[in-house]
Amino acid sequence: MRQPTMIAPSILSANFARLGEDVARVVSAGADWIHFDVMDNHYVPNLTFGPMVCEALRPFAGEAMMDVHLMVEPVDALVPSFARAGAGLISFHPEASRHVDRTLAMIREQGCQTGLVFNPATPLEWMDHVMDKLDLVMLMSVNPGFGGQSFIGSTLPKLREARRRIDAYVRETGRPIRLEVDGGVKTDNIAAIAAAGADTFVAGSAVFGSPDWGVTIATLRAAADH
Repeated sequence: MRQPTMIAPSILSANFARLGEDVARVVSAGADWIHFDVMDNHYVPNLTFGPMVCEALRPFAGEAMMDVHLMVEPVDALVPSFARAGAGLISFHPEASRHVDRTLAMIREQGCQTGLVFNPATPLEWMDHVMDKLDLVMLMSVNPGFGGQSFIGSTLPKLREARRRIDAYVRETGRPIRLEVDGGVKTDNIAAIAAAGADTFVAGSAVFGSPDWGVTIATLRAAADH
């Protein structure tokens, strides 16, 4: 029950001195979403972007959705700020929220789609009780904090299990939930990741580090759809 493939380049790998230009260029090259990694040097050992940067980049993204991934603790205080800044989807890690159900409800109330993110060692059971409030499940295939890391192979069986749970829910309700993967996605492994059940792919260095972003995005999409 995979949905159409979405490629979401992560601007963590873009040129920070020309972020607006890079966002516009990568959308022109075929990006579906812009993945916006928010790190607080608390939940993860790195510091990146806040709502003001999201708001400044939103006009450059055109029709592409801003896919805001909160790697912060606590979560709730930043949700309204990113919603106002133009986020289309806001995802967060269950360990970073005191009340996961309430945080998901807050994101919905702000008019955004919701996502729940699972680190490599985080069990999938968190999702079972909040499926009715999820638009997306994201599996981290690296430990969050830095771009350019290698894909963790044990993500593949975990993906298959997440796909099974999502498909069971979709059969019961008819409401789709996307399955996103973030970390180490490349042209040479995206086919295996898609075969395990993912339909949405965060690709940072694979896209921004390539000589032709359009060719790379097209190659990623073709391999995922094969």
